Amino acid sequence: MSEIDIRIADWHKDNADLRRIRETVFILEQSVPPELEWDSEDADAVHFLAIEGDYPIGTVRLLPDGHIGRMSVLKDWRGLKVGDRLLRTAIAEAEKRGLRQQMLSAQVQATSFYERHGFAVVSDEYLDVGIPHVDMVRHSE
Repeated sequence: MSEIDIRIADWHKDNADLRRIRETVFILEQSVPPELEWDSEDADAVHFLAIEGDYPIGTVRLLPDGHIGRMSVLKDWRGLKVGDRLLRTAIAEAEKRGLRQQMLSAQVQATSFYERHGFAVVSDEYLDVGIPHVDMVRHSE
């Protein structure tokens, strides 16, 4: 396995790769309806791509208000800390932009992952696209 790099993606130039990853993870694996996966916030978000060699394997986005979301890593690369690196990169970019608070909507089964990165649950459990979620917040030092 070659090294995995994380870089800021261009929503227009990297659109096919971003869509391929999110469609595979959310639409195909988790049965999220396509009309709920894509929204107008993508155009204003900072997108990140995890790339092994020259093959994009994961993505996450950061919205201008500090919301982090749409984190997705292709199945064959899960368990290799790709998600950790994507999340740390998104948090660092938020802090660089002066966003002292980062927020996200986490699938309940992933809350411990986000807690390891300083996020805390701030809501009751709710269903989003039929999947149990909670809201989580992290405050920068």
